[in-house]
Amino acid sequence: MDTSDKKPFQKNVVAVVGLGYVGLPLALAFGKTNIRTIGFDVKEKRIEDLKKGIDHTEEITEKEIKSSKLVYTSNPEYLKQANFFIVAVPTPVDKKNEPDMSLVIKASETVGKYIQPGAIVVYESTVYPGATEEDCVPVLEKFSGLKWKKDFFVGYSPERINPGDHEHTLEKVVKVVSGDTPNSTKIIAATYKKVCKAGVHIAPNIKTAEAAKVIENTQRDINIALMNELSLIFHRMHINTNEVLDAAGTKWNFLKFTPGLVGGHCIGVDPYYLVHKAKKLGYKSHVITAGRYINDYMPEYVVQLTTEGLNEAGKSVKGAKILVMGLTFKENVKDFRNSKIAVSICKLKELGANVIGYDPLLDPETIQKEFNIPHTDTLPAPFDAIIVATPHKKFIKMQKQVEECAKEKLVIVDVKSIYPQLKTHKSYIYKNL
Repeated sequence: MDTSDKKPFQKNVVAVVGLGYVGLPLALAFGKTNIRTIGFDVKEKRIEDLKKGIDHTEEITEKEIKSSKLVYTSNPEYLKQANFFIVAVPTPVDKKNEPDMSLVIKASETVGKYIQPGAIVVYESTVYPGATEEDCVPVLEKFSGLKWKKDFFVGYSPERINPGDHEHTLEKVVKVVSGDTPNSTKIIAATYKKVCKAGVHIAPNIKTAEAAKVIENTQRDINIALMNELSLIFHRMHINTNEVLDAAGTKWNFLKFTPGLVGGHCIGVDPYYLVHKAKKLGYKSHVITAGRYINDYMPEYVVQLTTEGLNEAGKSVKGAKILVMGLTFKENVKDFRNSKIAVSICKLKELGANVIGYDPLLDPETIQKEFNIPHTDTLPAPFDAIIVATPHKKFIKMQKQVEECAKEKLVIVDVKSIYPQLKTHKSYIYKNL
C-alpha cells in the first residue's frame, strides 16, 4: 500500500508517468525544484525500492534519489493532484518489428481517468510523427470526457537520456519542446527550463518534435550499418576494418563510427517507427530498411566468425565450449533489453554449442532466465572459443585472464576490438568485426 502523504490539488504539480531510464532522472530533477512532483509507476516493487533509495538500473545513486522531494506512488489516484503530466514509458517493437504502442496507450488511459481541466500532457516516449495527436489524444478524450484544446492540451518533448552516460545528463543537454497551441508551448518550455539548464529548443509543432527524435537514432543506426557492411566486405578482402577506419579517420571530416551489434531500446528500435509511418503513407523506405537489415544480420555474422574460427582450429561448433563475455546491450549498463548477442547465443545453441555466459553487471539468475545459459565468473578456464560481445570496462582490464583461457587453439571473437594485441599472437585465432 502506498504511504506517501496526500496533499490537496494545487497549481504547478508535475506527474511523471513511468520511472524507468527516462522518467526517473526527469522526475528527480523536477523534485529538486519548487514544483511539487509526483513520480508514478505501475510496478509496486519499483516504487518500494525507490522509496528506499534503490535504483535497480544503478543509473541513479541513493544520495541522488534521497536528495529530491519527489513523491513516489503506484496509486493512480495521486494523479488527480497534477496539472502537468509527462509520459515516459517504453515504446518497443513486436516480433515483426512493428511499433508496439500498448504501453503509451495504457498510460494515456490512466492519465485520461484522472486528468483535470486545464492540464497539459507531454509525451517523451519515442513515437512516429503524428502519434501524439492521432493516437494518444483520442484516448485522453475518451477516458477523461474532456475536449482537446478546450479542456486539456498536449505536447511532445523527445527524451535524450543516454544510459551509462554521466556527461550528457538531463541538465546539460538542450531539450526539444513543442505544444499544440502557442500558449501550451510557452508553458511547456518554461516548465522544462526549470530542469534543463542548457536551455530548450522550441519546435514549430508536435510532429516536427516527434520526427526530430525518431531520426536522431535512425541516423546513428544507418552510420553503424555502413560500418558493419564495410566490415563484411573487408573481411572477404582480408583487411582489418579498424585499421581502415583509423587511416580514414585522419581526415578532418570523417565520421568516427565503428562496427558492432545494435540492440537496446533506442537505436535498434526507433527506425522501425519511421518505416511504419512511411509505409502507412504509401512510401517504402529503402535506406532505413537497408540499414536495419544489415544491423539485424550482425548477430548471425558473429556466429559465422565463431564457426569459421573453430574450423580453422580443426574443431566443430557442435560440442564446442563457448564463453560469451558481456550480455547487456551496451557497455557498462545493466540493461539487457533487445540485446543482440542473445540472437547469437540462440543460433550457437541450435548448432550444438555449449554456451556459457559471463557478465559482471548481471546476476546468475538473470543470465539463466533471460538467456537460458549457465553463468560463470571463474577465469581463466578452458574454452574452445570466447566471444567478447560487450566491452565493459572490467573486461578491458581482463586481457591476461582471457589469454590464460587458451585450450589448444583458442578462438577469440572480439566484437568491439578491445584486445587488438591478440590478433598477432600465435596461440589464438583472432576474429573481429
